[in-house]
Amino acid sequence: MSTEAGRGTARRAGLAGSPVRHSLSPVLHNAAYAALGLSGWRYDTHEVDADSLPGFVAGLGPEWTGLSVTMPGKRVALDIADVATPRARVVGAANTLTRAASGRWHADCTDVDGVADALRAAGGLRAEEGGGTALVLGAGGTAAAAVAALAELGLTEVRLVVRDPARAGEAESAARRAGLAVRVHRWADTELGELATAARVLVSTAPPEAVARDAAALAQVPCVLDVIYHPWPTPLAETALERHGRVATGLDMLLHQSFGQVEQFTGLSAPREAMRDALREATGHTLPLPLN
Repeated sequence: MSTEAGRGTARRAGLAGSPVRHSLSPVLHNAAYAALGLSGWRYDTHEVDADSLPGFVAGLGPEWTGLSVTMPGKRVALDIADVATPRARVVGAANTLTRAASGRWHADCTDVDGVADALRAAGGLRAEEGGGTALVLGAGGTAAAAVAALAELGLTEVRLVVRDPARAGEAESAARRAGLAVRVHRWADTELGELATAARVLVSTAPPEAVARDAAALAQVPCVLDVIYHPWPTPLAETALERHGRVATGLDMLLHQSFGQVEQFTGLSAPREAMRDALREATGHTLPLPLN
């Protein structure tokens, strides 16, 4: 893992995935380096698919200290790492590769922080309330990170609502590895209002148009994370804001997951306010992006 580098030492980090052209990660990381006085550091994006990721990582020079990984390469990132954190193993994927002094690659999944801290800061989840049930819509990679975060937050049960239960294996396995009781529900056969009344937390990874019909029922849940932030607000977010005024979004997730990456890459504490302010500016001050 990285140790603190000289302020003017040339270092590189970046984002690998496809597509990445419109990613906001460079805004966050470069704002952090500027605030930390790391004048020789730079962070940029690289179009890399899952099959090409192992070769791309193998070809990185000694100036590289870390790599953020987005879809479709997160599972491959975990496989190619020399060592991985327990939470990356729980999720079954890694969004962060950090190069140690030995040259070995260390994998982590700061997406877990992104979900957990977005729920605390923007969603209004009260840490003192342990236990309870979470409702998760969708069962892809974001859902797998979400269930790991829900376990860290003290939830004890998760209900996965999906179009096709046969495709829920990734998130269901992650929930079981995290120690959560889990049940899978077919969306077309489920009364979402009944599930919502029993849930403390709702995480929606589904497209806004898929959720719109059930937005009123789902907005009963007091703590909501809708991973969509453009266009804003989604029907779910708009209804939840009218009812209880607190909704976390994918932009909150992006912000909070980036803090751990910056700290792992640089060995320094993330300048959270500077990063938040840069993201606000880049997105036209659409969302408040509160910090814990």
